[in-house]
Formats: sequence, C-alpha cells, structure tokens
Amino acid sequence: MTHLTTRDRGPRRLRGRDRNALLAVSLTALSLTASGCVVVHGEREVLPTTTRAEAAKALRQFTDAYNKADKAYDGSLDADRTTGALADIDSARLKAGHINSPGGNSGHSALEFDDVTYTIPKKAGWPRWFVADAHGNKGGDDRWLLVFTRDSLSEPFQVAYLTLVAPGDVPKFRTDKDGWAEAVPANSTRLAVPPGELGRDYVTYLKSGGPVFAAGAHTSGWRADRRKSTKPGLATQYIDEPLTDGDYAPLALRTADGGALVFFATRYYAKQTAAAGTSVPAQNQDVKALTKGEIKQSLTMQFVSNQVALDPAGTGKVSVLGRIQGLTSAQGS
Repeated sequence: MTHLTTRDRGPRRLRGRDRNALLAVSLTALSLTASGCVVVHGEREVLPTTTRAEAAKALRQFTDAYNKADKAYDGSLDADRTTGALADIDSARLKAGHINSPGGNSGHSALEFDDVTYTIPKKAGWPRWFVADAHGNKGGDDRWLLVFTRDSLSEPFQVAYLTLVAPGDVPKFRTDKDGWAEAVPANSTRLAVPPGELGRDYVTYLKSGGPVFAAGAHTSGWRADRRKSTKPGLATQYIDEPLTDGDYAPLALRTADGGALVFFATRYYAKQTAAAGTSVPAQNQDVKALTKGEIKQSLTMQFVSNQVALDPAGTGKVSVLGRIQGLTSAQGS
C-alpha cells in the first residue's frame, strides 16, 4: 500500500492556469491501488484520492507547464494545469507579461522543487484532491503548498490553490494506519468555523474586525495596511467577496490535534479616488496592461486572493498562515 505524507526528494518545478467548464462528476469507477487494479464506485466508496506516483507525476507536469508558460508569457501553455483562484491569478499575470513583453520573459528562471511531501486524503466522491508541500528554489525557506484537484478520471490534476508558509507553520496531519489523510467536510461543526464559512467570515473580518481571527500579517496587519492606503487627496475603498463554489470551494485536511488546515479563496475590489484637481498615482506596467479605460480621477482594481488557515477544533481563533493574491483586471475613469 502506498503511504501518504511521504517525501520525494528529487527536484521538481511548478505552476499553472485556467479551464472553461467542469466535466460531469458522475464517474462511476475509480482505480487507486498501487499493486493492482480494483474497480469500485468512486461516488460512494471511501478511497485515497490518488496514488503517490500519480501525485508526483501531476507535480512534474504542472511545473513543466508553468515554466514553459512563464518563459513565453503564453497562458495557453499551462491553461490545463491550473483552475480556480490560481488560474485567475496566473492567467492575468501572463496576460500582462505578454502585453508588456510580447517576445517572452527575458528574465525567466525555471522554478524547481525538492523535498516534496504528498498528503493525500481518503474520501468518497468528487473532487479528488491532494496537497503537495515542497521546498522551492524561490521564496527563501518558505514551504510551497499546492492543492491539486480534479473532477473526473478523464481530467488532469490541476492546481487550485498555491500559498507559501513558514516551515514551522505547516501542521502535522491526522493519518490512518496506511498513511492516508482525512478530508474535512465543508459543513463540519467540530471546528471553530466550518470550512465552508471561512471565506465569508474572513471578508466580514476585513471590513469590521471581530474575534474570529488571530492577529497576524494577513488579518490585523492587512486591515492596518488598508487604513494607511487612504491619504490626503486620495481615498481608497475596499469591497471583499467570498469565493465558495466549484473550483473555488474551500478544501480542508484534518490536523493531528483535531483541527483543520483550510484552503479558501476571496475576491476584492480596491477603488482609488483622487481629490479634485489631482490624479490617481502612476501605476506600474502590469497594472496598466490589465486596465481598461483612461485613469483620471479613479482606478478600480479587482484582485483574487487565496489563503491557507489553521482552523482549531472546538473553539479558538483561526490563524491565517499564508496568502497569495493577484490583480486580475482594472478599470480607469
């Protein structure tokens, strides 16, 4: 039996983009043993979501596609390897890069991974998903957490979430005797916040604060940064929205202490409005590439953000461990 939370120390690479439509999730068979082929009903049987060998292959394919797309600034080269929040972030990044450098990315440096841990849950139904925890050749000592997901056997695994966290912040996961992890339902009431409600609570917190989240760079620190963004002659307004459906659905793994590590996504808008007689500050080339209209008195920017958080068992404060966001569009007026 293949064990979960095992380490692959060969070098790896990373990343990806978009998909237009979900395939039907009514696949009736799933084969997931390392030593043989056992056909069962994937909708009803509790099974590991993949094998370690398949997980390693998915990471290689994803990384190779990301590097090709990054080098060429061509989003079509990794479009089938990302989905959800990461697809939105990455496709916009590549679009801006192509507009500003149509000949490709002259500063490209291949992203590589080593010291990879695959945490694969055992669950029924779709989507099937797993988490890769890797050390990258970029981002210092931070660990790269990538959540791979797919909705049928006919689809490739795609990365929906990508975050970076400090090495000491990655929790230990609860596993069974064979090493398989435990997926936590979105409506679980055994946690401080059900995973399916975490995005909603997060956007409420960003607007008005509250007791749900522990202080940190992505909670109290981000609220403080937002307050500082309004200055004399320039007002900045924020609107946040949770993303909870389809490939944006939160995904959670049970930690050894009974809590959960939750991946979730949000969207937010930041509108800068200049006082009469002044103008919005000059923007960098990437912002300009994604902006429609002429920037005069105001600029409204749309961002997609994906977060990873520790959600404690019972009661307690949720800690947001990491967050990666990207500008996806902008409108000047």
